[in-house]
Amino acid sequence: MSALEQALDGPAIEVVAKATRRRFTVEYKRKIVREADGCKTPGAVGALLRREGLYSSHLTTWRAARERGELAGAPKKRGPARRVVDPRDKKLAEQAREISRWQKRAERAEALVELQKQVAALLGTPLATATS
Repeated sequence: MSALEQALDGPAIEVVAKATRRRFTVEYKRKIVREADGCKTPGAVGALLRREGLYSSHLTTWRAARERGELAGAPKKRGPARRVVDPRDKKLAEQAREISRWQKRAERAEALVELQKQVAALLGTPLATATS
């Protein structure tokens, strides 16, 4: 095909695949951490990481996971931890709401009594007492 024919056909369309996040198995992580721990010569860990196409942060994260025991057993379940609701907590919250409601009622009643006292004082009429 000549250069003129190629120019008329237009440029070749290149489709670039979308990059996907790499996922490493627990066995692979254990193997790499073991190999990195076994490296004794200077630069050996760097050579291992270059050979495997990894970053030093991978190794740091995997070592921390090993210390926590996450690389030893079954994989950790993802998502938020399930929250167990204690029925006593529900009852305590309900009682706290009720106490708050009664406190507001008592404050309102005290304010009304105070208002009645002020009105009686302004009008010059004595308030009825419990003994009279």
